[in-house]
Amino acid sequence: MKRIEFVFFDAGGGHRSAANALALAIQESNLPWQIEMMNLQEILDSLDILRKYARIRIQDFYNWMLKSGWTLGSTELMRVLQAFIRLYRGPTVHRLESHWRETAPDMVVSFIPHFNRALYESYRNVFPGRPFVTILTDIADYPPHFWIERQEQYLVCGSDRAVAQARTLGHPPERIFRASGMILHPRFYAPRNTDRAAERKLLNLFPDLPTGLVLFGGQGNRVMLEIAERLDNSKLDLQLILICGKNQKLATALRQRKARIRSYVEGFTSEIPYYMHLSDFFIGKPGPGSLSEALAKQLPVIVECNAWTLPQERYNARWVIERNVGLSLKSFREIVPAVERLLDPQTFASYRRNAGLHPNRAVFEIPGFLKEIFQREDSARQNTLHPEQRALI
Repeated sequence: MKRIEFVFFDAGGGHRSAANALALAIQESNLPWQIEMMNLQEILDSLDILRKYARIRIQDFYNWMLKSGWTLGSTELMRVLQAFIRLYRGPTVHRLESHWRETAPDMVVSFIPHFNRALYESYRNVFPGRPFVTILTDIADYPPHFWIERQEQYLVCGSDRAVAQARTLGHPPERIFRASGMILHPRFYAPRNTDRAAERKLLNLFPDLPTGLVLFGGQGNRVMLEIAERLDNSKLDLQLILICGKNQKLATALRQRKARIRSYVEGFTSEIPYYMHLSDFFIGKPGPGSLSEALAKQLPVIVECNAWTLPQERYNARWVIERNVGLSLKSFREIVPAVERLLDPQTFASYRRNAGLHPNRAVFEIPGFLKEIFQREDSARQNTLHPEQRALI
């Protein structure tokens, strides 16, 4: 049985979520593989400078930034982080080599940026010739040294832009696999035969009023409170479902506020497909996961893109406009006229139709990609053997 190691970390929720979703799809495909999950933060904890001096892990600091909304200057912070990663590449490679010797995977699949050079180098040093794969969980790369490195590996890209970026860095077409989008949990593809009107009533919402889903990832964001208040002070006739993730303070503030419009507030949940099923449109940051989930449910989207937006997510806002599936705002201070425009019947119908033009089946496609990679590597290995050795296989 082949052993595959999935590498993730918990800076944001998308990396672990993608790894878990793909592991489930592989399990349901009955492929003869054993999937092991590896949290890179745990392997490299002793090298984490922030943890050493400030007693907080880098991934936890990143999540705090997302929760608080203090993301101005994140581009510069990213470059500082990358400088430290380069500075500590030697010790990082050494730690990873020890790990690979212990676990001995037949393939390593990375779901994370920044560390793919060290991951590839360490794995190649211990097991030369075994396949290393990077699955981009962002719609596009943010070069240099973010997702795609100049090294002999396989890449899974969820957009034409990411494919073009990989080719620009010299990766041959046969090592680039084009998925139809980002990895979504298989539950997003399960049919729902529930009565939306009845389900809305269970949440104390009106059965037939336009319903917006407000979601800012697993950490939430205080801008959700501003959005709710601006819409509440408008004359728009709508209601909201607000998903706060692990931000309990935000959830409490939203529940306690007096409001004109009805809303349902939820904390951390695995039932995002359910709440999207009950919604008509999406408001949130241009994260690749949330955007892809919304479009899978054919929800037109409203996102914000400005200096506070994470640099790797800025292209996503442009991608929304290119696909004509929603609106990108300079600030959520414009949320009232944006929602008014979105809910224009002709505009809404156009956005919703466009959202369904590009079905995303990535989570079901990628197991086939990995299988093809194994077959290629096995075939190449056999071709290097002497005919008498091949006959013994």
